[in-house]
Amino acid sequence: MPDIGYTLGQIRSGPTGPAIAAFFDFDGTIIEGYSALAFYQHRLRNFEIGPEEATRTMLATLRGPMDEARFAEIAELGVRGWAGRAEEDLDELGQRLFVQGIAGALFYDAWQLVKAHQRRGHTVVIASSATRFQVEPMARELGVSHVLCTPLEIENGLCTGRLGGRALWGAGKAEAVRRFAAERDIDLRVSSAYANGEEDVPFLAAVGRPHAVNPGGALAKAAARRNWPVLRFSRSSKRFDPLPLMRTSAMWSGLFASIGTGITVGLFNRNRRQGIDLATSLWGQLGAALGDVKVNVTGAEHLWAHRPAVFLFNHQSSFMDMLIAFRLLEREFTFVAKKELANFPVMGPLFKVADVAFVDRADRAKAIEALDSVTEKLRSGISVAISPEGTRSVTPSVGRFKKGGFRMAMAAGVPIVPVVVRNSGELMWRDSQIAHSGTVDVVVHPPIDVSGWTVDELDKRVAEVRALFVDTLEEWPESATDDEES
Repeated sequence: MPDIGYTLGQIRSGPTGPAIAAFFDFDGTIIEGYSALAFYQHRLRNFEIGPEEATRTMLATLRGPMDEARFAEIAELGVRGWAGRAEEDLDELGQRLFVQGIAGALFYDAWQLVKAHQRRGHTVVIASSATRFQVEPMARELGVSHVLCTPLEIENGLCTGRLGGRALWGAGKAEAVRRFAAERDIDLRVSSAYANGEEDVPFLAAVGRPHAVNPGGALAKAAARRNWPVLRFSRSSKRFDPLPLMRTSAMWSGLFASIGTGITVGLFNRNRRQGIDLATSLWGQLGAALGDVKVNVTGAEHLWAHRPAVFLFNHQSSFMDMLIAFRLLEREFTFVAKKELANFPVMGPLFKVADVAFVDRADRAKAIEALDSVTEKLRSGISVAISPEGTRSVTPSVGRFKKGGFRMAMAAGVPIVPVVVRNSGELMWRDSQIAHSGTVDVVVHPPIDVSGWTVDELDKRVAEVRALFVDTLEEWPESATDDEES
């Protein structure tokens, strides 16, 4: 069975150009589970589903083997609840549910495949039996321009509660793919497709390079008969397991103990900086050990090549990213956090004692004032860790970079050090309360001298550094898997 690395290698060494396509199923292939569940749960919470609809949906689901006609029946039962809803309201709902949960179900392996195809100039398409309100937010996040999905009937900007054409299920999806290819001169013989359901056999058979993803029994048998490669995508287990909860509690306890120890030592020795450094280095080691989190670092020597410096981290998971920063930087640094954290019980006061700089992103003048104080710390020899994205990404994709960290480095005359973290969100997603054990991979790039930079060229420089993050994440250095764990 080929692994994801082998498949990525084939893509990266294969032909290029838009005449080659990569078609991705959505539910169960790009994301774990079903996006429809998030919409159904939303309607349940808002008492929009009555007994009649619930009963009819259940009976339709239980009545014999699923085929295209019965799928269309079930789909139309589901969209009837949207009758009279404005299309723009459903767009907003889809985006909200995406951020709140669907984004967190993204398979990292699927993200890698999408990005690998895009970097080869392939035409990337999401082909799904779901509606566009379920699929398009993820497509936008992944930079996928083409979405084929089950159409809805829209009249005068309002959803009628009826399907607007053939459902993209089974043969319907395969037909939509062939029609798309014919319209855009796509060569299906050298194109790829990825799907997980037995109904997707016609869809996979429509291309020359099909891949069965986490297949069930029927698709697995079809893949074996046809000699299709099988890929296994995985995420943290959703089954009940008390161990991650226990580890997370221990990590929090370790954080409080580390800060408490640092404060005590700092007061005893009348040396606040010594106390802060002890707390950060202690929790970097203790938190990782208690959480069974290993850090695989490539370029660790660049963490100490030039201090002070502004260390730029991409941002996926507040708690896990903080642990990684403490684990890597160890001492003589502070970090920049959003103002809201200052109001958190226990954590806010502790962070204030630890000399964290809080930035009010809603007030530009106060934000500049806060960053000016951080610049003074840089001049005094204290490094700074900051996320140039400003907020956590909802997927591994790199967000837009803000200029604050770059301006601080220029003003203080210190270099910037790009620190690329590729899977902290896999261990603890942005709004999760539970941390899972595992290995976080990190690439630390060499310090970048900003002494010759000017304000006029700052936009260009920021874009270059962001591109470094994007390139590293999308084509992770092979040597990075061989380095020692920190």
